[in-house]
Amino acid sequence: MLKKLLLATLILASPAAAEMREYRVLSGGNDVGHLRVDAEGSRVAIDYDYKNNGRGPTIAETITLDADGYPLRWEIEGATTFGNLVDETFVLENGRARWRDATGERETAIADARFYIDQNGSPWSLALLARALLADADDSMAVLPGGTATLTERGTASHDGPDGAVATTTYEIAGLDLNPVYVTLDAENRLFAFASPRFAIVRTGYEAADEALRNRAQELSTERFVRIQAEAARNFDGPVRVRNVHIFDPETMTRTGPHAVVWHNDRISSIQPNDAPATEGETIIDGAGGTLVPGMYEMHGHISQNVALLNIAAGVTSVRDMGNENDVLDGLIERIADGTIAGPRITRSGFIEGLSEFSSQTGELVETEEEALAQVRWYAARGFHQVKLYNSMTPDWAPRLVAEAHRLGLRVAGHVPAFSNADAMIAAGFDELTHINQVMLGWVLEPHEDTRTLLRLTALDRLPALDLDSEPVQHTIGLMAQNNIAIDPTIAIHEALLLGRNGEVSPGFADIFDHMPVGQQRSLQEAWADISAEGADERYRGAFDQVIRTIAMMRERGIRIVPGTDMGGSFAYHRELELFERAGYSAPEVLRLATLGMAEYLGQDEDLGSIAGGKYADFFLVPGDPTADLSAIKSIAMVVANGTVYFPADIYPHFGIRPFAEPPEVTAAD
Repeated sequence: MLKKLLLATLILASPAAAEMREYRVLSGGNDVGHLRVDAEGSRVAIDYDYKNNGRGPTIAETITLDADGYPLRWEIEGATTFGNLVDETFVLENGRARWRDATGERETAIADARFYIDQNGSPWSLALLARALLADADDSMAVLPGGTATLTERGTASHDGPDGAVATTTYEIAGLDLNPVYVTLDAENRLFAFASPRFAIVRTGYEAADEALRNRAQELSTERFVRIQAEAARNFDGPVRVRNVHIFDPETMTRTGPHAVVWHNDRISSIQPNDAPATEGETIIDGAGGTLVPGMYEMHGHISQNVALLNIAAGVTSVRDMGNENDVLDGLIERIADGTIAGPRITRSGFIEGLSEFSSQTGELVETEEEALAQVRWYAARGFHQVKLYNSMTPDWAPRLVAEAHRLGLRVAGHVPAFSNADAMIAAGFDELTHINQVMLGWVLEPHEDTRTLLRLTALDRLPALDLDSEPVQHTIGLMAQNNIAIDPTIAIHEALLLGRNGEVSPGFADIFDHMPVGQQRSLQEAWADISAEGADERYRGAFDQVIRTIAMMRERGIRIVPGTDMGGSFAYHRELELFERAGYSAPEVLRLATLGMAEYLGQDEDLGSIAGGKYADFFLVPGDPTADLSAIKSIAMVVANGTVYFPADIYPHFGIRPFAEPPEVTAAD
C-alpha cells in the first residue's frame, strides 16, 4: 500500500511534464507513420498520422490537463481511416462535462466519472488513462461517456535504444470495448509503446522492441482466452444427446423434426427419433423445440484471436482466412486445434502483395514477378487452399501467377490490381473476385485512376449514374457466368461504408446495439466515409442500391456468390446473410449457401456443412425458426464446435455484451 501511495503522489505531482517525443507506427514490423507528442505544463499537442494499404487516420489533438492529469479540455480534428471527418471536443468545467463526438453532443454532471475516453484520438491517451488508474486506490474507475476502466500490471521488461536501456511495465486496460488493450510505460509512467499482435506504436529509436512487444501482446491475449476457454468450454464424458430439436437440412432446405441428435467426441453418432431412449452415461440437453443449424462459413476473414471466440458464439464454426501474418496465424491454428482456446476451423489463403508506397503490410510483399512466383510455390508447398493477389501487384504478372497456382493445385482469388479491371483478371484465370466494388469500379473509373488509395471506396459515389444494362456491365457479368467465376462481395462492409452516418446506429446493427458495451455503441454510430460534400449523402445511398441490384443480377445469371464480411465475422456475418435476402435469396437458400454450399465450394462437404451421422459435430441451436425468419440466427442458445459445447450466455459477458438467449437445460441420463 505504501508503494501505491508513493506512486500516486509521483503521478499527480507532474501530470504533463515537458515532453517532446516521437513514436513510430509499425504494421507487421514495417514503418507506416508517426505519433508526435509535444507536452509543456498542462498543455499537450499531438500529431498522429499513418497509412497502411493506402489509408489510415490523420489526427491532430490538443489536450489541457488538470492537476490530477485528467483532461479538462480536449480538441481532436482530422479524418479517420476511411475518411470520415473528425471534430471531437470535450470540456470539463463548473462540475459538468460536455463533449461532442461522432454520436452527437452530450452533457452530464460530474459524479463518479470525470475521465473522458476519446473516440478518435491517438493511443497516447491510453498512457494518460493508465496514470490516472495507477493513482486510483483500486486501479479501477468509472469513465465518460460510460463504463468502468480497470488496470492490471502484466509484466516488466527492458529495451535498448539510443538513450540507453529503458525499463518498462506493460499494463492491461479493460472495460473500454470488447477486448482489453495493452500499453507499455517507462519508469516515469510516460508512454513507451502501444502494441497488439500485428500493430505497434514504439518510441523512436527503440523500434527493435517491436517484435518483443507484439509477441507479449499476443501472449497476454492468449492467457485471457485460455481463461475464458476454461470457463466456457464444456466437454462431457460419454455421448451427448440434444432432444426436442428441429434440424435445418441444407440438402432439401427444409426444417424437419423434432429429432434427437447424438454426438460422441468430435463426430455426430446419429440422428434419432426424438423419443429414442438414452443410454447409460449420456448427457442430455433439452433443445426446447428450437432449431439446429449446421455451423456456418465466414468466407472473408482475417482471423485474429480477439474475434475467434466471438465467431464461435455466433455459430460461425469455419472461416476462410483471406490474408494474414503467416506466423501469427500458424500459432492461432495450433491453439485452436489443441483446444487451448476456442475458434473456428480455418482454411488458409496465401496473401501476395506488390511493393509500393500503398502496400498492405499483411502477408508477403514482392518486388518482382519471380518473387511472386516463388511465393505461390511457397504457399502450395504448405497446403494453402488458394492464393490471393492484391492491389499493388503488377497486373501483367497475373497470367503467369495464376497458371503456376493452378499447376500446383491452388485456386486464385483477389482484388483487381490497380490500373486494371475485372475483365483482365478473368482473362488471366482468376477463380474468384473479391469485393463487389473491385468489379464495379471497372465500369466507372478512368484507366489512369489509382485504386491503391481511398479512391477504391470514394469512387463508388459514381455508381448511381451507372446504367447496369450497359454493355460494359453486361459484358463483365457475362464473362463471370461463362467462366464460372465466383464473387465474394462483402456486402455488409459496403453497407457500413455507404450508409453509415454520424449519430445514427449503423443500419446493419440496429437490433444488437443495446446488447453492446459503450465503446462498440459509439463505433456503431459513427460514419466511415466523408459525406460532407453537397449531394454526397444521396450519391452514397444510391451507390448501395446499385450494389444490391448488381448482386441480384449476378445471382440471376447463376454466378456463385460467396458470403464473407472482411469485418471480423460474428455479428457482421449475420448481417451479411440478411443482405443476401435483399439480393433475392430466400432464408432457406441463404442458410444452405452459408453451410453446405460453402463446404462444397471448399471441398469439405464430406465432413462438414450438414447435420448427419459421421460428420463433425459443428452446429448451433436457436430457439426460433430461421427458415421463416433469418434473424433468428442472432439469438443462439448453444454452439457445438468440433464436439465441444459452448453457451454464448457464458461467453458474451467476457466481452461486455449482454447475451441474446438463455442456455438450454443440461441433465444426465437416468
